[in-house]
Amino acid sequence: MLGLGFPELALILVIGLVVFGPGKLPSVGGALGKSLREFKTAVRDGEETKEPASADAFHATKTGDT
Repeated sequence: MLGLGFPELALILVIGLVVFGPGKLPSVGGALGKSLREFKTAVRDGEETKEPASADAFHATKTGDT
């Protein structure tokens, strides 16, 4: 997981607490989680809609025919 251990995560939490304050931190965390979830969904949907290259297109690029 990107080489982040407990000390690094604790430092990030403390910095976030100082910057945003204790009242705003849960809403910032929720917004970040929602954004990551939407991004993962968009990536997954994008992978499902990709069409595999046809054999004719592959052959045309290998032989130089257009």
